[in-house]
Amino acid sequence: MKAPPQSTSETITPLETTLAAIENVEGWLTPAQATRLWRAAGTLPAGAKIVEIGSFRGRSTTVLGLGSRRETHVFAVDPFLGSDRGPQEIEQDLDRGQADMARFTDQIERAALSDRVTLIRELSGDQAALDGIDGVINLLYIDGAHRFTPARDDILRWGDRVSSDGGVMLIHDAFSSIGVTLASVLVLFGSSRWRYVGRDGSLAEYQSSSLSGSERVSNAARQALQLGWFVRNVVFKVLITLKLGRVTKLFGHDGSWPY
Repeated sequence: MKAPPQSTSETITPLETTLAAIENVEGWLTPAQATRLWRAAGTLPAGAKIVEIGSFRGRSTTVLGLGSRRETHVFAVDPFLGSDRGPQEIEQDLDRGQADMARFTDQIERAALSDRVTLIRELSGDQAALDGIDGVINLLYIDGAHRFTPARDDILRWGDRVSSDGGVMLIHDAFSSIGVTLASVLVLFGSSRWRYVGRDGSLAEYQSSSLSGSERVSNAARQALQLGWFVRNVVFKVLITLKLGRVTKLFGHDGSWPY
């Protein structure tokens, strides 16, 4: 595949070109979600810092790199242990992890982003990962382990590093994964800092803000309205796990794992 043109400080790789660059990259980021990531990255000033928690084979990493200006750097945090990598793939498998990292490296090279992407091969919850990235983060994308504790810790610890001046945080599998949703309810629903912007499927976007008391109530209510969609997704996942995916078609779903 021909490598897409690199961004400059004045231009950003077009959306169509970016989507074409990830068309054959395995992952769970939908085109609509990729578009939201691309737009968020494009709002950043030159020299901004992006941190991605959970990179898998480079699908979202490519979008963040091509969607941002040339001087922007992307730090990809992923231990590549072959665990927490997709639906029902929780246990470690080091051979699978090595294969994922090889695919990730190859994709970053093909997208001509090797000079703009730094891999931090650590668990996001380890201090070594936090210490491996200096300074303020302008955009944080969380798609790491979906269990409650690591999801909560990613939102809290990495979220604290995001700039209070227009910083952006995006969370994948929000209002879809039970662990991620519980972490969001606990940390974000009553937050005075994180304003809920909206979502595409399970990709939720938040912006760093200073919310008043009434704004916090409204912000919590807007997020609470998404819980109906969350319950729907949980029901669909149970049916699919029980090999009853065809039943979901009665509710207008195609029987695939919801993202």
